[in-house]
Amino acid sequence: MLDHGTLEQDHNNQTDILRHKMRHSAAHIMADAVLQLFPQAKMGIGPPTQDGFYYDFDVPQPFTPDDLIQIEELMNKTISQNQPFIRKELTRDEAKLLFADQPYKLEIIEAIPDAETLSIYSHGNFTDLCQGPHVENSSDIPAMKLLNIAGAYWRGDESRPMLQRIYGTAFENQEALEDHLEKLEEALRRDHRTIGRDLGLFSAHEEIGPGLIVWHPKGGILRSLIEDYWRDIHYRHGYNIVYSPHIGKSNLWETSGHLGFYKENMYAPMEIDDQEYFLKPMNCPFHIMIYRSGLHSYRELPLRIGELGTVYRYERSGVMHGLMRVRGFTQDDAHIFCMPDQVESEVGGVLDLTFEILNAFGFKDYQISLSTRPEKYVGELSLWDHATSSLESALQSRGLEHDIDEGGGAFYGPKIDIKIKDALDREWQCSTVQFDFNLPERFDLTFQDSDGERRRPYMVHRAILGSLERFFGVLIEHYAGAFPLWLAPNQVTIIPIADRHYDYCESVRDTLSNSGFRVEIDNRGERMNQKIRQAQMQKVPYMLVIGDREQENQMISARSRESGDLGSMSVHDLISKMQSEIK
Repeated sequence: MLDHGTLEQDHNNQTDILRHKMRHSAAHIMADAVLQLFPQAKMGIGPPTQDGFYYDFDVPQPFTPDDLIQIEELMNKTISQNQPFIRKELTRDEAKLLFADQPYKLEIIEAIPDAETLSIYSHGNFTDLCQGPHVENSSDIPAMKLLNIAGAYWRGDESRPMLQRIYGTAFENQEALEDHLEKLEEALRRDHRTIGRDLGLFSAHEEIGPGLIVWHPKGGILRSLIEDYWRDIHYRHGYNIVYSPHIGKSNLWETSGHLGFYKENMYAPMEIDDQEYFLKPMNCPFHIMIYRSGLHSYRELPLRIGELGTVYRYERSGVMHGLMRVRGFTQDDAHIFCMPDQVESEVGGVLDLTFEILNAFGFKDYQISLSTRPEKYVGELSLWDHATSSLESALQSRGLEHDIDEGGGAFYGPKIDIKIKDALDREWQCSTVQFDFNLPERFDLTFQDSDGERRRPYMVHRAILGSLERFFGVLIEHYAGAFPLWLAPNQVTIIPIADRHYDYCESVRDTLSNSGFRVEIDNRGERMNQKIRQAQMQKVPYMLVIGDREQENQMISARSRESGDLGSMSVHDLISKMQSEIK
């Protein structure tokens, strides 16, 4: 019998391969069009991506939207001419001669190891340095569209030239392309930066510094709700919540290895009492010092230490993006110290907690991967095998489908990564469970076993939401700012029709507030319809209109963000309805 799941996977793989070839070829066709229109342009790189392709160019003047129209027209002309893609191998000297007027290509050639074969692909009069693969002919790209222009530093290095990057996409048919373009438009409507501004949730300011976020009152309510839920569920799962400083002495970061492996992402040191201190890029060393502050018996393990700890990492200005990539952020960090025979149950507990939390926020679809031992690693092979099998067993016992990323683990341990899918089916990396054989060795961590011997504990890093800032950005885009009732900063807006109704509105507000709901009264001098529209634009779940009839009957006229007019009801009926919705 044919396995329909396997057939579907095979079809998806074939589609991915086809799209990869089409997009790679479209990038070449775009570079060809650019050189025809701008002969002085210098080419950078032009790879396919998960959703499309791009190509980087060094040009005297930035591209304009009108330029994109002309480039796309030339691309379509080339596509219609059925030009074949032809591969040819050549020597290093031949490649240098061919690209003598293209400095970025020459730099790429110099960086290619001598043992690697150099190859080019040509179509029409255009040739590019490339390993492929490509479609056979230009007409094998049935649906293509250029999207936008951005700046990009050469090799991602701020000290190198800023190039012009043109983005585009290509699909196997027009229907798939139009579907993708609709998703892009919807993603633009859901952009967390725009919604965050419109709803008054957060902001960033050059005066404060790029990548540093200011949470506004409504954003602060949302963050508090997330944090309160996080703490409550962690206490229920046996975690110890701690707090640690924002800075630490240089010798702490030397012992942890951060100064050796991670210094380029750390901020410059500050001097205090003739000692160097660094802003923390991670919370791990502080949790380790908490563990080291006393002797531990096997009876005390596992020890679970969690923190909503703010860390600071240097990100290049070109990669920062709203809440998704920032320089100061709060991690929902936790570290578990346990014995070897506790590993599988602890990993299983982390997975159970992860899905309980993500489900509470409305995320139901996941992509899970298990990353195994890389070529360069620390720790004994037996530890790696035990840790990897424990991760695998925890996934299998819960029936969780997952991919294997062979050799994709960090040098200090294997890991499980969980990506969530949002309302637009986009994947976001949030949760991770990571073994570490490095830090327990560096800090000489031990526990006293049942036989009285000192032994090394296993250490597991884990984060569920990841960065609160990034998770908040994903949450905004997932719900398009229309948060579920339990998360809405303002759950109810009361709209008095006239000033004489204000006293009754206050009594309704007090009743709702005493039941634990967040309520505002809109007492602006605007018309009722304008107030309702404003509440809808602010994504308020419930609107209560109160006039003479409602006041006389001690009732409310309720309106739902989702369902529209709910008619007349008592305040207590509304409370019951909202409590059920939250529960």
